[in-house]
Amino acid sequence: MSCTLFLADGRINTKEGINKPGGSNMSKVKITETVLRDGHQSLIATRLSTEEMIPILEQMDSIGYHAVEMWGGATFDASLRFLYENPWERLRIIRKYMKNTKLQMLLRGQNILGYKHYPDDVVREFVKRSIGNGIDIIRIFDALNDTRNLRVALEATKAAGGHAQAAISYTISPAHTTETFVNLAKEMESMGADSICIKDMSGLLTPYYSYELVKAIKESTSVPLELHSHATSGLASMTYLKGIEAGADIIDTAISPFALGTSQPPTESLIATLQGTEYDTGIDLKNLNDVSSYFNKIREKSIETGLLDSKVLGVDINTLVYQVPGGMLSNLVSQLKMQNALDKFEEVLKEVPRVREDLGYPPLVTPTSQIVGTQAVLNVVTGERYKMVPKEVKAYVKGMYGKPTIEIKEEIVQKIIGNEEQITCRPADLLEPLLGTEKSKMAEFYEEPEDLLSYILFPQPATEFFKHRQAERYKIDGTMVQTEERVHPV
Repeated sequence: MSCTLFLADGRINTKEGINKPGGSNMSKVKITETVLRDGHQSLIATRLSTEEMIPILEQMDSIGYHAVEMWGGATFDASLRFLYENPWERLRIIRKYMKNTKLQMLLRGQNILGYKHYPDDVVREFVKRSIGNGIDIIRIFDALNDTRNLRVALEATKAAGGHAQAAISYTISPAHTTETFVNLAKEMESMGADSICIKDMSGLLTPYYSYELVKAIKESTSVPLELHSHATSGLASMTYLKGIEAGADIIDTAISPFALGTSQPPTESLIATLQGTEYDTGIDLKNLNDVSSYFNKIREKSIETGLLDSKVLGVDINTLVYQVPGGMLSNLVSQLKMQNALDKFEEVLKEVPRVREDLGYPPLVTPTSQIVGTQAVLNVVTGERYKMVPKEVKAYVKGMYGKPTIEIKEEIVQKIIGNEEQITCRPADLLEPLLGTEKSKMAEFYEEPEDLLSYILFPQPATEFFKHRQAERYKIDGTMVQTEERVHPV
């Protein structure tokens, strides 16, 4: 005779095991390792070089991760601007060393990896080249959760044979309810998303609401669900655990030397927590020792050089009070220092939620975090709200970034753009194709199709990188040498 026990949280305990709410028997939780992208982006300003990555790649490839996030986000810009590296070459190198693990990237929808919208031809070409050079999974998000800005990237990913993961930019406001997020998830699935991610970029998702939200989405959709959070507020590990209990299939973690603070929860801690349970990841903790030891040396070096600041390692309660991501806090400090107004920091923090409300409660993620933050600083420093309005804020109010969750009040529209017309179409519908017109502007540097994409996204940093590349490859006599993969001047 079978025995059934109903648990307090709604799960059912049978001889066959504990069932997920509204789901089948629980399977192993999968791990996406973020150290090669979000881990070092969050803690050391995306300064981990390809050279520093190479020695540990094969070891990481043997761990059994679901995926390794290693590209996209700020890595592309930082590679060109600060490291003088070709981000495309980084992707190819990591693919060469990691043959068994899926490689994942973060894409800002119609913004690609930049800070404005790009035409559809550029989005499609970028996605095609990303997958062609080695990417398996593309996580696609939009700062406003405007699904119109996800469509082209999602379709292009699937057309190129990649896994298209649509991400919900999680935030808190009167306009963002469980129903709001469930409807978003359902729409993403109907658009063809292969999986969905709850992207909690500010560390705002609380443990018990994580359970409620994950449960609701799992009951309304049939694709895998991934949880992504940051430890900034001190909640993320608990948030993951409750999300797992509610049915989350995959969690994002960072190997411990590059975990916590403004990064993700530690990979080892979550694996140990789930070990021996029905959620067991199947990853052997002992196999992570070498990976952890390797990155610990880089961490120690980063602390010695000042690249890793202790300020990003602790718990920042302002994240919960003002709903401001850690990276945005540092940007606000920087802007106030430039204005000799650091004494107004607390005042600016209080102004941020007010500006966010005025602008329709956008989630605070690139580029909306910069838009809201800059306007809050100007409102405080000038002593008059919206006396000075940057062009990006005007473009946002005009609808050039997409549609906010709730409509912006007419009085705010009038203050910011007066009688200028707001657009209601998808912003990219107003953009002309670029691939055919931009190549001539960088023809002297062109070596491969990917160079054109680098130039379109980041013209100045890419041009500086191209000049650096030429200087490195050409010696006085201009001798050419043959490598295995292509001809390089040296």
